Amino acid sequence: METRRLGRTGRDVSVVGLGCWQLGGDWGTVSEDDAMGVLHAAVDAGVTLLDTADVYGDGRSERLVGRLLRERPDADVTVATKAGRRADPHVPEAFTLDAL
Repeated sequence: METRRLGRTGRDVSVVGLGCWQLGGDWGTVSEDDAMGVLHAAVDAGVTLLDTADVYGDGRSERLVGRLLRERPDADVTVATKAGRRADPHVPEAFTLDAL
C-alpha cells in the first residue's frame, strides 16, 4: 500500500483510509463480527488510517476500532476522530480542549 506523510505529524499513513461510520450501524445493521472482519481485512490490506467519531453509532465505531487496536497491537494504525459533535448547540465553546 502506498503511503504519504500526514501533514506535519511526521506519520506516514496509507493513501487509502477506512471511514468507519458504517461500522457504527447508522446506515443499517452491521454485526460486530462483520465490523471486525472489515477492520481486520483493511489492516491486512495495508490500510493504516482509520477515520471515526464519537457520534458514529453513538460511540460504537470508536469501540470497535479500540477492539481492533487491542487485538492487533502490532498494527501501525493512525486513528482520526472528531470531538464536540454531540454539542447542542454547536458553539465554539464546545470545541475547546476543556470540552473534551
